[in-house]
Amino acid sequence: MYRTAASRLRALKGSTCRGVPARFASSSAVATTSSSSGGFFSWLTGSQSKSMPPLDFPLPGVALPVPLPDYVEPGKTTITTLPNGLKIASETSTNPAASIGLYVDCGSIYESPVSFGVSHLLERMAFKSTTNRSHLRIVREVEAIGGNVHAGVSREQIGYTFDALKTYVPEMVELLIDCVRNPVFLDWEVNEQLQKLKEEIAEAAKNPHGLLSEAIHSAGYSGALANPLLASESAVNLLNGTTLEDFVAENFTASRMVLAASGVEHEELLSIAEPLLSDLPNVPRPQEPKSVYTGGDYRCQADSGDQTHFALAFELPGGWHKEKEAIILTVLQILMGGGGSFSAGGPGKGMYSRLYVRVLNEYPQVQSFSAFNNIYNHTGMFGIQATTGSDFVPTAIDVAVKELIAVATPGQVDQKQLDRAKQSTKSAILMNLESRMVASEDIGKQVLTYGERKPLEYFLKAVDDITLKDISSVAKKLLSSPLTMASYGNVINVPSYDSVSSKFK
Repeated sequence: MYRTAASRLRALKGSTCRGVPARFASSSAVATTSSSSGGFFSWLTGSQSKSMPPLDFPLPGVALPVPLPDYVEPGKTTITTLPNGLKIASETSTNPAASIGLYVDCGSIYESPVSFGVSHLLERMAFKSTTNRSHLRIVREVEAIGGNVHAGVSREQIGYTFDALKTYVPEMVELLIDCVRNPVFLDWEVNEQLQKLKEEIAEAAKNPHGLLSEAIHSAGYSGALANPLLASESAVNLLNGTTLEDFVAENFTASRMVLAASGVEHEELLSIAEPLLSDLPNVPRPQEPKSVYTGGDYRCQADSGDQTHFALAFELPGGWHKEKEAIILTVLQILMGGGGSFSAGGPGKGMYSRLYVRVLNEYPQVQSFSAFNNIYNHTGMFGIQATTGSDFVPTAIDVAVKELIAVATPGQVDQKQLDRAKQSTKSAILMNLESRMVASEDIGKQVLTYGERKPLEYFLKAVDDITLKDISSVAKKLLSSPLTMASYGNVINVPSYDSVSSKFK
């Protein structure tokens, strides 16, 4: 068999050499030395076949593509305000896909005692049946174009997003607006999601860190921010389709909505969306519900295997409307860092942060110890959250107090630590904005908050400009506010609120 193949190959070589095109004649080693070719397996052994032109030999009729430039200027965000007050904002990109989101200035802070939990239920009812489509048809249409839909709710905003190839922008915009504007809240769909919501609430009861996050809001604030993002089961039992309809009719108005897109030409987006959104009622934007920070104490004795979870938090007034201090707070959180006592990562996972080096490496009794922050439009919270054995709680709280006081004391944070935190902050910002869905969310939420989208360079420069004095000044301002304290699990050994609060005076 091999002899037959070899004879055929020799015959083929002979005929090929005689028919070599004239354009190869200028290569002295091409047409005349085919017998010294590397052979049938030359491509495998790596030897070069001399009957073929070199790789840099120009081929007729083949044009080289234009090389990419060293720098591609990012697309600028363009904003158009419709006559009814609704804003449409977009940025272009070279990405073949697009992400489009409809964002509403509405969250749990707009709930009342009779509607606690409605925002959470509204999130679960996203992309269900509308007056024009059944839920099944919505699913089929999204699948047909390879899209991905998502809804998310926070204390201040609700967002609906659709991600797919940009060739399907008209279909994406029409379906997204239909799902947000025309939900029908069918009884059987609402009841199904209510049941799933109760299961989610039961599951959340097993997440101490999530419970502490809710607890510091209910204990630390009086007013809208004290409203639960995850309502109790008793509150959920009061919800129904009518509650959803009333909440949407009251809050989903044109002046409180932004259609944001990443990867879409603005004129194209405007031509598709304006006819679908221009008839929304032009209702004046209501004043945001008030929240007053008071500080306070929350304790819940629970079966947690002799573990105690606790959080110490303080307020920074101003929130995102004082963006310089908000950015300093973000850098401070990364500077302090922390995490779990076990991590499979290295320095990139924050293991050079202050709480890792000064706490987790020094106290084996501590299972987790990390800084956190929550920033809203007009206020923010910052603090430390930890998990430890119940007998070590007094010491762990003393350590948390010591670490918070240290960052507020000039000279306790060195320039190397601050530079590392600033670089980590910028890295996180840039990496997050590589995601189309994050980029469209950033456009939508900034336009809701500021009425514009501030350029990325503005925030990066704000991070670069932070000094050691800024860190200690903001930390000192935090500690001057009343303490908010929350604990869960075996709380028998947790010190009293007054004794902990006095340590900061």
